[in-house]
Amino acid sequence: MTSRSHSELDAVEFVQTVLDWLDDRDASAETLDDAFALLANQRRRLLLEVMRTYDEELTLPDAAEEVAIRETGHNVTNISPEHVTEVYLSLYHDHLPRLVDAGLLEYDQERDLVAPDAV
Repeated sequence: MTSRSHSELDAVEFVQTVLDWLDDRDASAETLDDAFALLANQRRRLLLEVMRTYDEELTLPDAAEEVAIRETGHNVTNISPEHVTEVYLSLYHDHLPRLVDAGLLEYDQERDLVAPDAV
């Protein structure tokens, strides 16, 4: 029998918890695949976390800064402006459109504002 690391045990416990939770739901395989695909990327999860934390509209530059802080674990003064710009660009071109299309966030391009979807 192979021993597992602490992080592997955490992952196994998490998967088992998710599977137990799913047993109580009536979701199609396609819905589950779409949900897990949206959550598969850490930067998307961090953006959703930022928006849930603030629970109000933020400028995309402010949201990108918050994502960079959470991503690196550093204060914004210790993060290079290039990294924050890279986060902003990836959010703008990739992650934000996916989350908007899914109905999880709203985006006002004219004002560069991101908001939690008012479901």
